[in-house]
Amino acid sequence: MNIPIIWIVFGVLFILSLIASKSVESKFKKYSKIRMNYNLSGREVAEQMLRDNDITDVTVQEVNGTLTDHYNPVNKTLNLSRDVYHGTSVAAAAVAAHECGHAVQHATAYYWLGLRSKLVPAVNFSSRVVPWILLGGILMVEKFPQLLLVGIILFAITTLFSVVTLPVEINASRRALVWLNTHNITSPDTHGYAESALRSAAYTYVISALTSLATLLYYVMIYLSGRD
Repeated sequence: MNIPIIWIVFGVLFILSLIASKSVESKFKKYSKIRMNYNLSGREVAEQMLRDNDITDVTVQEVNGTLTDHYNPVNKTLNLSRDVYHGTSVAAAAVAAHECGHAVQHATAYYWLGLRSKLVPAVNFSSRVVPWILLGGILMVEKFPQLLLVGIILFAITTLFSVVTLPVEINASRRALVWLNTHNITSPDTHGYAESALRSAAYTYVISALTSLATLLYYVMIYLSGRD
């Protein structure tokens, strides 16, 4: 593989990333207009799913922003954006149940979530220093290639984090969809919408992981060319 080809790969991944992001936004907006069974809000969906999984130490709370929903395993808080927290739509239920899926993973010691959590400190450190190390390494690749190698190793940690995130997110969605279906939160008419919304969100993580892998390969190529 040569440099021009890798840039084509980056271009394709960038376009796919935009498409996936727009798809998530579009589907969330569309499915936000479709009401759920029992008229449950996202908060109520989350609280019920937590109860059904015998989880009593997780707090459901509202946070600012749009699609800023996340589960924090450090303080055991399930953070839902305003539209999800108060929403009674398919989109709100799907997102709330997905985030609950992470809480269930945490409670059941799901391996991939545990691994991702262990990587967080290293990723936080790498994200602060790796841009400068990679820049310096590229500029001095012929005289001091070891610096770029250090940057590559650090960047590889963030790439590993992106790859490990895939099974975590996919599994959380699967748990959410099973629960929504078996507890009749979704109906035969609405379950497909919830599945579609979560599938679109999963695509963004897949593209992010592929982009990180392509970027890592790009830096490796620069390192190898500098040693020739």
